[in-house]
This record gives sequence, structure tokens and C-alpha cells, in this order.
Amino acid sequence: MGYHHRPYGKKLRMAKRLKENRPIPTWVMIKTGRKVRSSPKQRRWRQTKMHV
Repeated sequence: MGYHHRPYGKKLRMAKRLKENRPIPTWVMIKTGRKVRSSPKQRRWRQTKMHV
């Protein structure tokens, strides 16, 4: 594998997307009576690309 330099700004944006990409907490589902079931920012790594 080769060396790859990634700009710091891009690295921060990628880290933000990584943190967003998680399921909602269980207590949110309980509190809303299962009206909110999934996070709108959640994505699949193969299907939806990030464009950062």
C-alpha cells in the first residue's frame, strides 16, 4: 500500500460523516412512540457516496 496524504479539512468532514452515520438512540424511538425509527443522515457505504 502506498502513502496517501489527505487534506486536514477533508479529514474533518469525513470524521463528521462517520459520527453522523449511526442509528438513533433507543430512547428516542421509545419517546416518540416509534414515529422516528431511523436517522435521516444514515447511509450505506456502498450505495450512497459522501461527496466530501
